[in-house]
Amino acid sequence: MNETRKLIRGCLSGNRRDQELLYRRHSPALYGASLQYTGNEEEARDVLQEGFIKIFNNLARYKFEGSFEGWMRRIIINTALEKFRSRYNLYRVDDIDSIIEPEADPGNEDYAGLEAQDLLEIVRELPPKYRMVFNLYAIEGYSHKEISGLMKISEGTSKSNLSRARNILQRRIELLMGIKWRLADAR
Repeated sequence: MNETRKLIRGCLSGNRRDQELLYRRHSPALYGASLQYTGNEEEARDVLQEGFIKIFNNLARYKFEGSFEGWMRRIIINTALEKFRSRYNLYRVDDIDSIIEPEADPGNEDYAGLEAQDLLEIVRELPPKYRMVFNLYAIEGYSHKEISGLMKISEGTSKSNLSRARNILQRRIELLMGIKWRLADAR
């Protein structure tokens, strides 16, 4: 029996030490995922706590198929989505044909000096509805149809929010890069 399976069985039998070990082992990564969706540390801790309650309450439903970490991450993301839907009104955009998504240029080296932490901070600063759609689409790989079902919005709203998020991110990255270039030139 592998270590994860043994740990899960211990948690299911009520072993507090195994429950604590499961939490300690997986909370840093899951906190990162919750922070990605919430935008601030306090909300991220709330999502993590609520998510772990759901994880422990639903542990018996895990079928030992696929990644256990992926299963837990999905619970954390769904918890963040629930909190998001309860807090923010989403506006519909019904004309999905009018949304034009810009093509990404993977060979673009204009942003080579940007640190991963800078990018994460810029994404966390997005307005909540844009951040949620951006993360689901760009990070998790959901389609607009899937996002519309998860967030209870139209596909057009999903596309519109993604387009606006990309525009905001591009402007903020350009601004940040301009500051970095000026600092480098001043040296």
